[in-house]
Order: sequence, then structure tokens, then C-alpha cells
Amino acid sequence: MRPLYLAVGATVLVAAIVDILWTTLWVDGGSGPLSSRLTTWIWRGLRQLGGTRSRILSLAGPIILTSTLVMWVGLIWGGWTLVFAGGENALIAARDDVPLTWGGRIFYVAYTMFTMGNGDFYPPAGVWQIASSLTTASGMLFVTMGVSYVLSVLGAVSNKRSFASSVSGMGADSERLVSAAWDGEDFDGLHLPLNSLASRLDTLADQHKSYPILHYYHSEQAKHASAMAVAVFDESMTVLRFGVPEDEQPDAVLVDNARSATQNYLETLNNAFIDPAEETPPPPDLDRLRAEGVPAVADDEFADALDELAERRRKLLGIVSADAWHWPPIDS
Repeated sequence: MRPLYLAVGATVLVAAIVDILWTTLWVDGGSGPLSSRLTTWIWRGLRQLGGTRSRILSLAGPIILTSTLVMWVGLIWGGWTLVFAGGENALIAARDDVPLTWGGRIFYVAYTMFTMGNGDFYPPAGVWQIASSLTTASGMLFVTMGVSYVLSVLGAVSNKRSFASSVSGMGADSERLVSAAWDGEDFDGLHLPLNSLASRLDTLADQHKSYPILHYYHSEQAKHASAMAVAVFDESMTVLRFGVPEDEQPDAVLVDNARSATQNYLETLNNAFIDPAEETPPPPDLDRLRAEGVPAVADDEFADALDELAERRRKLLGIVSADAWHWPPIDS
């Protein structure tokens, strides 16, 4: 017996299994300890390499997702290889009945993980046969979980782009969105899309909590960037809630629900290691609303409200900056 190999192999396997289960099954846990660090390192490396070039950063999501799967498979593969190396006669060559070399162990674990073996090598009766069965089971189970995880992430990426496109289609910044929603008398026409967007943002927030990797799926076009869309959406709700006189505001329940959806989204920042910006973004320009005939409160009153929302707005800017974009307008 080689206890050191056994101990190291078992440790690697436990670390891999914990990380896989943590990432794929624990909804509130975000990414596992290994996956989260790998994600951050790759993103920072691509940011240094590509700066703000969208074409390079748009590869970040696929590269991170692929690297995560490769890491999981590699850890399970390496862990089982070390476990079998822990026994001097754990694996035997069928033709000449001699113990396997390192190359043979690596080969045996690989085909055992993904198939039932080819008969060239075999484990002696007893604990090593059980270990071989567990190798096959772990390969089938965790590879399947990995594929399911990929499909879920790709579906959530589509939701990100769809939400961003819907918001940018209504307005490239908060002033234009609010002005477009004003029909000359009220904001009643905004109620239906506002309710729909708030519901979709809630879903998107839950998906970001489950799959923090979504923060690193960068869009080449600003109109498809969810980070900017969330900023525009929440700034619009801020204008409607604090920049428009109370008797002219849309349904307060809908506005508060939309702001709550944004708050849920902001709570995903910790899982993605995204910090609030150091400075506060520029405030919405109420004069632009007045020029479009939209009723607005006094500038001092609006400024006081923004002061109380400084931390929230810095988080929004932090998301935008972390995604290598600029503060709205989207079309600037």
C-alpha cells in the first residue's frame, strides 16, 4: 500500500465532488470554492489581455464554462488515478498479470470513467473492484450533471440577452425610457411592460444566484448587455419613484416591485466577487424630462433622494464596470 497516494487521491476526489455538487445543486451557494476562483482568474486574465475589447471578452463565458468542465473531469480523473496508485497491485494487466505503470493507470481510469472498460486491465477481487465500479459511477453521474449545468447556463444567457434587448428597445437611458412611457397625461401604458420586465429580472436574479458564471458572459453589443440594461431599468424606476410628482407616478406597487427585482439582482454581486464602484454615477437629468413635457419634482428634492440611494447606484456602476461597459446611455 502507498497511503500517501491514497490520501491525496481521496482528497482530490472529495474536493472535486464537493465543488461539482456545490455549483450544480446548491441554488443559494453560487459557484463552488474551486469553480469561483477559476472563474475570477480567467476573467481577470482576459480583462488584462483584452481591456475593453468586446470580441475578446465575449469569449470569457465559453472559456470559463469549458474550463470548469475540464477542471471537474481532470480532478476526478486524477483523483481516481492516485487512488489506484495507492495499491501496488490495484490494477493488473490481463495479458501478463503484472501491475500497471502510471500510464496504464491513467488509461484505465479514463476508459472506466466513460465506459465499462475494454478488458485489457482488471482490478483484483475485493476493494479494488468496488473502486472500479465507483469510478464508472462517478464518471457517468458527474459528467451528466456537468452537461445539464451547461444547458441551464446557456438558457440563462439567452434570458440575459432577451431582457437587455427589451429594456434597450424602450430607451437607451432612464430619461428616454421615462419620456417614451409618458403619453402626455399619465404612465398607464407602462404598467404591462413594467410588470413583465420586473418578473423577468427576478428570474434573471435567481439564475445569477444559481449560476454566478452568468456575470462573465459578456455581450459584444451594448444593447444586449444585461449589466447596462439593469442600470437603465433601475435608474428609470428611481426617476419614476423620486423624480416624478406623486400624483403623476405610475402604480406604486409596480414600481416598488421593479425596484425589489433590481435589489435581488444586486444581491448576486458577492457570489461573483464584484464590488461597488468607488464613485457615484452621474444623476438622471430632470431637465430632459421637462423638455419632453414630463412633470418632475424640484432638483433639490431629487438630489436628496439620490443621496440616500448612493450605495445602490454605486453597485449598479460596479456591475457595469465589471462587465467592461460604460454608464448608460447604451448607444453612446
